[in-house]
Amino acid sequence: MEFCKIKYNNGSECLRRFLISMVTQITNKKILNVPNALSFFRLLMIIPFLLAFLKDMYVMSIAVLCVSGITDILDGFIARKTGQITKFGTIIDPLADKFTLIAVVVSLSIKFPELLPFVGVLLIKDFSMIVVAGVFIWNKIEPPAARWYGKLSTALFYVSTICSVCLSKIFFINCTELSVILFSITTIFMIFSLVRYFVLCLNLIKS
Repeated sequence: MEFCKIKYNNGSECLRRFLISMVTQITNKKILNVPNALSFFRLLMIIPFLLAFLKDMYVMSIAVLCVSGITDILDGFIARKTGQITKFGTIIDPLADKFTLIAVVVSLSIKFPELLPFVGVLLIKDFSMIVVAGVFIWNKIEPPAARWYGKLSTALFYVSTICSVCLSKIFFINCTELSVILFSITTIFMIFSLVRYFVLCLNLIKS
């Protein structure tokens, strides 16, 4: 019982630190820039995507997903080119990516049961990275910026999703084999990305 209480208290303290960190960053005028606004916009787009996809409005859901993917590319590009990289941005950008991916993965598992094994791997990967981000915040370590292999994995995931949904749900073409192949490649890159990030984060923690 005492052990459970300690775990609960640690979890509450971690959440408290996370919320304080987020509020502090938000009230800082330096974070009120275009890249961070795009990342926040991407978080908001999860809701219309879910509503459209689960109501079988596939063209609308694909359009929302495409816009979300474009904002993902633009926020990092603008931040680097204009020197608007902030600590808040390094937190909200990957969070927006992870929550968007989780929303898409859960939706796919409902509409494409044959992809459930791949969906499970992708969910484990995304939840693991969210936990790691929490560990960084708990230890007051600045999270690493996005790397090319992370962005490539995300891009492959979007391509696989859009191809599978367009072919089977919009053009009514049976593409089970193609979907399995695409998501197999995506899963391999996701695992590769997870391992690289794990090594990177481990080195940052040690240092």
